[in-house]
Amino acid sequence: MVLVVIVLGLVMIRLGQWQLHRLSGRREANDVIRTNHSKPPIEWSTLMGDHEVTSKQQWRPVTITGTFDTAHKLQVRYRSNGDDDGSEVVTPIVTKDGRHVLVDRGFLKRSSQEGDTQPLPPAPGGTVTVTGLVKGNENGKPTATDPVKGKVRLINSDAIGKAQEIEYVSGYISAMSMTPAQRDLVPKELPHLDDGPHLSYAIQWFCFTAIAVIGLFVLIRGDVKDRRKRRAKEARAAAQRPAQDKANQHDMPPGHNARRPGGHT
Repeated sequence: MVLVVIVLGLVMIRLGQWQLHRLSGRREANDVIRTNHSKPPIEWSTLMGDHEVTSKQQWRPVTITGTFDTAHKLQVRYRSNGDDDGSEVVTPIVTKDGRHVLVDRGFLKRSSQEGDTQPLPPAPGGTVTVTGLVKGNENGKPTATDPVKGKVRLINSDAIGKAQEIEYVSGYISAMSMTPAQRDLVPKELPHLDDGPHLSYAIQWFCFTAIAVIGLFVLIRGDVKDRRKRRAKEARAAAQRPAQDKANQHDMPPGHNARRPGGHT
């Protein structure tokens, strides 16, 4: 039992430390969002190019001007925006110098009648200027990143570019506004900038460890007390046995077990 508690204790302590690590990472990410989102927009090419978007560059407002390539638009399924479920619409934008950048145009709430099969709102035609937030590629299994029949689950410019045979700039831009304006799509809300449940989870794991150790101590202490009681009871019984035997001999009738004359009992 001691070995089991030691193993479980080490596992639960490690899980608590893991939750604290996640808490630290979430706080760091929240700080990046608060800092970058409050900055004024800059030209998109300042942050995005041939290199991958770093965590420190995400959520920075940028502007990009070009024309939408509506032939390669994608529906990003199984998304949420606040309390709403639905999908997002990604449409590449082609800049004047011929570079292709994925733009998440916004969120489309799931239709109560058509579900995710509802028609996707068209992108504005002609030259468009988009103001949005820089985002890095979303990573996952190929079943989530590779588009199939105009639908995909994660936005990954490398996987989408390979499937469409187009060289996209790494990452994408999550649109906040555009000129001319579009219809029927709403910008994505910022994530909740709180600590989440990680601290409470860590405390729970550490409490479980303490409970296991204290419970082991209580069980061992109870077992020791029971053994002492049994030994004391056995000692009292052993001490009372000679007196009981003597009392039994005293209570025997006269002549019992005495030898008779002639050598016969």
